[in-house]
Parts: sequence; C-alpha cells; structure tokens
Amino acid sequence: MKKLATIVLLASGLAGCDNSSAPQSFTPEMASFSNEFDFDPLRGPVKDFSQTLLNDKGEVSKRVTGSLSTEGCFDTLELHDLEANTGVALVLDANFYVDAETQERKVKLQGKCQLAELPSAGVTWDTDDNGFVVAAHGKEMEVKYRYDADGYPLGKTTVSGEQHLSVQAVPSKDLRKRMDYTAISMLNEKPLGNVKQSCDYDRHDNPVSCDLLIVDDSVKPAVERKYTIKNSIEYY
Repeated sequence: MKKLATIVLLASGLAGCDNSSAPQSFTPEMASFSNEFDFDPLRGPVKDFSQTLLNDKGEVSKRVTGSLSTEGCFDTLELHDLEANTGVALVLDANFYVDAETQERKVKLQGKCQLAELPSAGVTWDTDDNGFVVAAHGKEMEVKYRYDADGYPLGKTTVSGEQHLSVQAVPSKDLRKRMDYTAISMLNEKPLGNVKQSCDYDRHDNPVSCDLLIVDDSVKPAVERKYTIKNSIEYY
C-alpha cells in the first residue's frame, strides 16, 4: 500500500501460536512480499487473509487478499486500489505468478516461492543468504530494503534519478505488538510525512484491526488523513 509518490507505510509484525512462547519471526516470503506489494505482513500458520483499508468515511480505499500453502508460499495474491481504480489477481503456476484472468506471466520466482523478476517492468530482485529480498533493480530505479534480526521490515530507500525517498519504521518494543509503529518518510532529505499505527491483536499476535494516522508534510499546512485497517485471518 505505497510506492515512490506515496508516504503510506504499512509496516509489519510476526507472531507465535502459544502466548507462553516467544513470537515467531517473519518468513522471508511474507516480509518480502509485504514490502513489494504494500501490505501488513503476518506471522504464524496463515492459511488465507484479507486486509481492507477504510478511509474516515468508512469507504474502502484498498484491499489485499491472499492464500498461502503450509510451507508459507503465496498460492494467490489479489491487490485492489479502489482510489486509483487499479488491481491485479495473481495465481501461482510453477515458478511464475500468472494473471488469474489472462494467464499472462506476471512475476518470475526463484526457489519455491520468492520474488525474482517482474519482466514487464524490467525489475529484478536480490535476496540475502537468508532468502529475504534486500534490493530491487530497474532501468531507472533502485530500492534497498532493511530488516531487523527477526526479519521485521524496517523500511526502504528508493532512488529514481535525482529523487531519493527513504522510509524508516520504528516498531513497538513489545514484540507481540510489532504492528504498532511510527514511520517517517524523507524525500531528498526533506520531511515528506509521517505515519502512526496502533492495533488490536489476535492470539497469534497478528493485527485484527488498526487505526492509521497519516500526516502529509509535502503541503502547507500539513494534511492529516485517518484510516482504519480491518483484517480477516484464517490459520492452519
């Protein structure tokens, strides 16, 4: 739910099944896909999920739905931006994600289910030794992603020509409430905006609902926008 011209950062979190044990870390696929396709990552044995972004009028702005295998690979991923009137439905087919309607190959994969290439845009992804996507390369842009020791996405830096956009997330210190975070966006070292999110959680420490406040500092006076995120999650 964000890109170069966007200041919305929906950061991420992980979770454990047993509240007496330590929360689980992000899987490389969940963390990487959430970075690239702009949704809040989840932790634990997720079978399928939906995330719906509602504006302050209660209108749906964006929606993401996905289903995962028991191994944690995305079998399907559907993205709809109602504000921009765009959307795509991806289905896993061998080592590609294909368009659910046209069967056109959209995304090439490496290994079982990690991002490798977006052929139509000339974008390729690099992974580290742990399988996390750490960089994306295109003809006119480069993105570098950051994670903490548990795979929590800490933000990214995008360079496109003379435009340098950085997003830095600071999550809650409570490991069970990692989706409570603040984030600051900078464009060419100048403040672009900030985001603050707080959530209610389920027994897997995944967010059930969140309040999101976005402050756009690119205009004067600054503009505040309030959103609500509603999540529906089914587990194995």
